[in-house]
This record gives sequence, structure tokens and C-alpha cells, in this order.
Amino acid sequence: MINNKERLYWILQGGGWFLYAFVQELAIIWVSGSDGIRSPRAIFFFYEALLCLLITHTYRYCINRWRWMNLGMIKLTVYIVASVLLMATIIVFLRIPVSIPLGLYKPQTIQNVVGLIATYTVIFFLWSTIYFIYNYFERYNKSLKLEATVKDIELNNLKAQLNPHFIFNAMNSIRALVDENPVKSKEAITKLSNILRNSLVTEKKGLTKFNDELKIVQDYLSLESIRFEERLKIVYDIAGGSSDFWVPPFMIQTLVENGIKHGIAHLTEGGTISIKTMIIDDELTIQIVNSGRYMNGKKGGLGLTNTIHRLKLLYGDTAYLKIGNEKNNSVLTEVKIPHLYNI
Repeated sequence: MINNKERLYWILQGGGWFLYAFVQELAIIWVSGSDGIRSPRAIFFFYEALLCLLITHTYRYCINRWRWMNLGMIKLTVYIVASVLLMATIIVFLRIPVSIPLGLYKPQTIQNVVGLIATYTVIFFLWSTIYFIYNYFERYNKSLKLEATVKDIELNNLKAQLNPHFIFNAMNSIRALVDENPVKSKEAITKLSNILRNSLVTEKKGLTKFNDELKIVQDYLSLESIRFEERLKIVYDIAGGSSDFWVPPFMIQTLVENGIKHGIAHLTEGGTISIKTMIIDDELTIQIVNSGRYMNGKKGGLGLTNTIHRLKLLYGDTAYLKIGNEKNNSVLTEVKIPHLYNI
């Protein structure tokens, strides 16, 4: 069964070479001023086109059989030049057996033969150029698709790691409330249910709208407020236009969770966590400040490592995450991401 690529190849091969024959016939008519197509000459040009098709098809077979596409540029160039010279020489001599019975044969001088070989060399070189350029771009597109597939798989694996990680921590928080305050534990379970419901659609995407992510963060902080009570203070300072940006799902929630788990949870008096956004030069800066101290060299486990990796996969070098201590006994986590217009 012929696939689409093979079908396209034969359409271009057959159509291209017989168009070449037709153009030659028209050129002869125009130059010589003859009245129309002459049968012997048309037969000769048809034969020549068929020869060119067979020769280039054999050439293509050799290219694929000996994997020329994997060769280095210098070696490939040498092979192509040698091949087109050989093909040009072959067709010059294969034209003779048909041109004689058709009455079109004329004795050729060495200069004429060399001229014909040079002409066919150019023709076959153009064929080679088109063929290799097409295959190069096809390979390039395949590599891009493969890279995108690998990236999607990796992102899905990272998201799959985050969900159990978040649920485990949330359930631990609720468990601590069950004996101490059953009413609040029920309220906490309701909040957790809201978070999971909001995340059902979000987690299927590589990116999510900032507002959808902020809603999950708000639900999460509401859940933590039940556990910490007055020990946890929350401040929001969200810039207008933040909703136009797309962020990795659970990214902000993970960073907020990291600030509470490694900062505020270790402080007897509790502390404050603030979420601030700024838009500068079409980039969204997200700042999360939490009470506590950052232990230099420790990134907070899976959450931060995962976030750094996801940012790299999604945005390359156009996004970054940094974390460090501030003077007022607090930790600043800052993320900067570009505006994506092709979502």
C-alpha cells in the first residue's frame, strides 16, 4: 500500500519530468518557428523524460539504501557531485539508441558531448538540491514533533508528581485537625474538595490562566487558615492585567505551599505570606514573600525542583525562578514569565 509520502513522490517525479519534456517541445517550437508538435521529436522527449525518471529513482534508492542523509556535509557534497556527473554521462549516451531510428541523431563533437553532460549535470544537481532540501525540512519537522512529544510526556510526569505530593500534604494537615477540632476538619475537607474539583480541568493543560491558578491558591490558603488560625496572615497584591498571562498549573500553589511548610510552620508565632504580581515589559513577575529564613542550598524538595524544571521546559531561558532571604526575616520567591500570545 502506497502511503501519502510515496504518492506525493511519484506525482512530483512523473509530473516534473514530463513537464520538463513538454517545456522542451514548446521551446523547440518557439525557437524554430515550426507549426506544431512533431511526432518523432515528441517521442524522443518522452523517452528522455522516462529515462530521467528511472535514473533519478535509482539515485533516490541509493540515497536511502546507503543512508546519505546521515552523512556529513563535506562527504555528502562529494557524493552528490560524483552522482550527478555519472547520471549526466549515462543519459547522454542512452539518448543515442532512440535518436537514431527517429532520425534525430547528429554526430557529436567532444565539445558537444561535454556541453550536454554539463547541461544534464545542472539538471540533476537541481533535482538533488530539491530532494535533499525537502527531506531536510521533513526530518526537521519530525524532530520538532518528537521534541514536543517528549516535552509533553515530561510535563505530564511532573504534574503527576505534584498532585499526590499536594494531596499528601493536605491530608496530613486535615489529619492533625480531626482529633483537635472535628468541625474545622470537616470544613478543611470541603476546602480540599473544592481545590481538587478546580484542578480537574487545569491539570489536563500544559498551561492555565493566571486567574484559575490564583483561585486554587486562594482555596489552598483558606484550607491552611483553618489549621493555622490567627497564626497565618495572607496578603494579596495582584496587578491588573495578570489574568492575561498563562502559568504552569499548580506552580504558584506549590511555591506558596513551600513558603508555609518550610517557613511559617516552623515559627511559634506564625507569620505572613504575601502574593504580589507586577507586569513589566510584557512579562509577569510573581513575588511570594513568607516569614522565616531560607536555608541556602536547600530548594525545599520536590516542589521547587519540579517548578524550575517545568519553567525550563515551557519557556526555555525566557523565564526564571529565584529564592533568597530578605532583611526583615522573610524569604522572597520570585518568578518571571513571558507573555505567550499563541495559546
